[in-house]
Order: sequence, then C-alpha cells, then structure tokens
Amino acid sequence: MRYLPKSPAERQEMLAAIGVQSVEELFSTIPEAYRLKKPLNLPGPLSEPEVIAYFRARAAENSVGYTSFLGAGVYNHLSSVITDTVLQRGEFLTSYTPYQAEISQGTLQAIFEFQTLMCQLTGQEVANASMYDGSTATTEAVLMAERLTGKRRVLLARSVHPEYREVLKTYAKNSRLRVEEVGYIAAGTVDAKGLQSALRDDVCAVVVQSPNFFGVMESLGSLAEAAHAVGALLLTAITEAVSLGVVKPPAEADIVAMEAQSFGLAPSYGGPFAGVIASKEKFVRQMPGRLAGQTVDLDGRRGFVLTLATREQHIRREKATSNICTNQALCALAATVHLTLLGKEGLREMAEQNLAKAQFALHELQTIPGVKRTFAAPFFNEFVVELPRSVKMVNAELLKEKIVGPFVLGSAYPELTKHALVCVTETTSRAEIDRMVAAVRRALEQPL
Repeated sequence: MRYLPKSPAERQEMLAAIGVQSVEELFSTIPEAYRLKKPLNLPGPLSEPEVIAYFRARAAENSVGYTSFLGAGVYNHLSSVITDTVLQRGEFLTSYTPYQAEISQGTLQAIFEFQTLMCQLTGQEVANASMYDGSTATTEAVLMAERLTGKRRVLLARSVHPEYREVLKTYAKNSRLRVEEVGYIAAGTVDAKGLQSALRDDVCAVVVQSPNFFGVMESLGSLAEAAHAVGALLLTAITEAVSLGVVKPPAEADIVAMEAQSFGLAPSYGGPFAGVIASKEKFVRQMPGRLAGQTVDLDGRRGFVLTLATREQHIRREKATSNICTNQALCALAATVHLTLLGKEGLREMAEQNLAKAQFALHELQTIPGVKRTFAAPFFNEFVVELPRSVKMVNAELLKEKIVGPFVLGSAYPELTKHALVCVTETTSRAEIDRMVAAVRRALEQPL
C-alpha cells in the first residue's frame, strides 16, 4: 500500500481535518505567479514493468570499465564485502541516532571504537563522530579554535583543498571570522616565511593540509611552533586518510580535521562521507558533534554512554558548539569495520602500495617529452605534472580510451594552467598505468 496514491476520498478527509475545502485553498498563501499551472514534464503514468524497464535502460547508460586517475579529495580504495554486510544489518542500517543510550549499546560501541581508531591514527587524545565530511569538519575545527582562543583571524594555506577553503569562507562571510590565505612555495609546501610575517597575536588558527591538495607532505613541527609562539592553534586537515598508514601521525597539531571516506566508503556523487575532528583532551568542551564514552553499570558490566552532545537541539542554543544536526554513524561504522579488517599491517601495506604506484606513474610520465614534475617535495599518492598543452585537451583524448584523466589544476589555481594533479591508489594496476602513459603520449603527439 505504501506505493499507492491517496484516493480522492482520503484527500478530502485530510483537507477537512486541516480546515480547508480544496488543494487550491491549501496553497492560497503562495502568490499566483509562483504556482505550477501545468503537469510536470515527466513520462507516464507508467506500469510497474515499464518503470523497471526504464531504470534498467538508464543504468545501462552508466560508464563501466573505466580507469580513473582522478583524486582531488575523493579516493578509490579496496574494501571488503564484509564491510557492506555489517552495514546492511538492520540494527545499524535502520537506526538514526542514539538518543536513548540504554537501548543503543551497539551503535554507541561502534562510535566508541571509531573514535578510538581515529585517535590512534591521528596521534590525538580525543575524537568525535558525526561530522558531515572533511570540509565541514575543517570549518568546525576553525570555529572551535575561535572559541578556545577568543581570536577571530585565521591564516589559511592556499594549498588546502579549494572546496574546503570555500566552505570556510562561506561560514566566515556571516560571522566575525577574518580569513587570510597564505601562498605556497616552489616545493609545493606552504610559504613558511609568508606565514611567519602574517602571524600576530590576533590569530586564532593556522590551517594547513597534509598531504596537501598537491599531494605534498607538510612539515608540521615548525608550523606548530610558529603558531604557538603567538598563541594560535595549528589545525591540520587530512583528505587522504590512507596516508596515515606510512606517515607520522600529526600529533604536533592542536586539532585535526579529517575525511574518512578512504576507509570503506566508495566514491560517489557528493557522498556520503564521514568527517572527523580529533584534538587534545583539554579542548574537548569546545568540540562539536558527538562523543561516546565507556563506563560500567550498577552491576559492573561494560557499557557505553553519549558523553558529549553539543548540538543546539540538546542544550541551550547560545551554549551550543555545533549546528550539525544529522548523524554519520553508518559511515563511521564503515570506516571502523574497514580498519578493523585491515589492521595496522594491512593499512601500512595499502599505503605503501599507494606510494609505490604513484612513484612509478610519475617516473613513467616523465619519460614523455615535455612532461615535467612541478613540485619537488615528498608526496603520497598524488603528484603534479606540467604538460606541454592543455590538460582538458589531453583528458578528452584519454576519455576516448576509457581513462578518466587527472584533475585540471588550472580550474582552481589559475597560475597552474597546463598542470595536472594525478592520483594513483592501490586499485590501479601497472598495466593501467602503462595504458594511461601511452595514451598521454599519443595525445601530446597529435598535431594542434
């Protein structure tokens, strides 16, 4: 019955219950000029077999068999079918949020385990759950720093993901935050000298990303010292969390904002993702989102509680530190199951494969005349190369061979026209790298 429309008698009964005579009267408050006066331009009505046939035809239009070298904040990694099996259990799939902790022990335990894993990965003392994604986690971390320091000036590295920077600027537009960007140097890292000259005692946060948007690793120790010297906090954003399998945890940072999509969540059109904020324990009272804790009941049995819930729905609006009003627990569960299955050695092996394959791809691309590496600093699974002609033009040729080309850097960094951000993960085989390199070579050899 859930798919059947309401009958005319049922519609009339509902209208009578709210005190109107017709649908037209119901919508009378909407100005005439904005009312739809004709049916929607949709096919149908269709029978059930026709609807199924329609969607099968649309599904057949999807591209299959493509190899992708596009990363830029969303990454394709291997994931076990066990992860999906656990996610699809009704106890997790149909639950929304643990408002009543006494009957949500499984959900709370999953959140607790997620937080524990995030602390181990980032080298921080506490981690939350239920941030939307990496971009909003980064911005919420900045707002957290503003509350902790009482200052409102933010120094933001231009090597941070362009979309993360836009989200922060959107928040800042209607708040008292002042966001100033700091450039990058020839090595691809943040301009430390420019940052030092911009640092004053009115700065609440220095925001950098590592690996940054160019795939380059940043040196966090010196940046933390410079920030702390003026009473500011160092915020580190991480979009490619698999990098933590081989790089030192960002323990020097005061707050870490991370995107956990790389852990068990397949790339999709805009999500779902899972954001994380991790920090020192002394900052926990200003941490947004949820925090699950472990305790014991009256009988001494292990139990879990919602220790911190800082949303405006839970406490007085003026005291709230977060307006995050949904729950990413299912995505966090995917990351938890994925990391549990991998283990420390598995994550390290996955990260090493990313590193090795990216190094191989860079080496092979540099054998093509006119292709040059742009940044000399160490990188993880993404790197920037300069091509002798338009990246869009090369990508168009790659697409003809079922290859999704690299990110066109000129679209976000006008000074980097003809530069491509190439991503290689453990899912990319050597044969696929060879095929991509050969296709780039052919595209560049074509006459203009």
